[in-house]
Amino acid sequence: MTIHIGAKDGDIADVVLMPGDPYRAKWAAEIFLTDAKCINEVRGMLGFTGMWNDKRVTFQGSGMGMPSMSIYANELIRDYNVQTLIRIGSCGGMQPGVKVRDVILAMTASTIASPSSTIFREVNFSPCANFDLLAGAVQAAKTIDVDLHVGGIYSSDTFYDERPDLNEQMQRHGVLGVEMETAELYTLAARYNRRALAVMTVSDHLLTGEALPADEPERSFGDMVDIALKAAFA
Repeated sequence: MTIHIGAKDGDIADVVLMPGDPYRAKWAAEIFLTDAKCINEVRGMLGFTGMWNDKRVTFQGSGMGMPSMSIYANELIRDYNVQTLIRIGSCGGMQPGVKVRDVILAMTASTIASPSSTIFREVNFSPCANFDLLAGAVQAAKTIDVDLHVGGIYSSDTFYDERPDLNEQMQRHGVLGVEMETAELYTLAARYNRRALAVMTVSDHLLTGEALPADEPERSFGDMVDIALKAAFA
């Protein structure tokens, strides 16, 4: 048990999938796991552990933004010895060829600032995905009907962004999408020698303004969860 996670020793699996929304963790556990048990309710940040294809898996909400992700990833790694952490969530598309409902695998994650930024001082550390997880996710995506993109993303520390000039530079340099957690997750995984990957569904688009209806995200996110689970155990 930690400050933010009420799970007992042994309640959390070695593989943890982390949606930002705790109710998405509940949804994923109900859809993908058997014998799922709620192992965390502290501050409403729900977590569930169960079985997927005879493999033990935990879905644990991370909250929104890099500071919240840092709290949960740190505690999962340091107190529960989690070995594999996969972010499953939504992102905004930033390239013309990236469409709403497509899936993005984040090979790298750029950011202006994260909770770990002060550690590096003048160094611009480049956080990246675990290669084995990334390769496994690419192979998993080939088994289902999904449009996949692999490349760099941008982890923003603001949701209501007022920097169109920055977005233009991200687009110019091929950044596929924008979200708010991955750069810190990848940095912590590097620090503690753990495996990490971000698998994201494009829920809206910065160029076109298109967005998934409010009642549709869960139905569109199934492919993303399927890919993440297969990659974790590839």
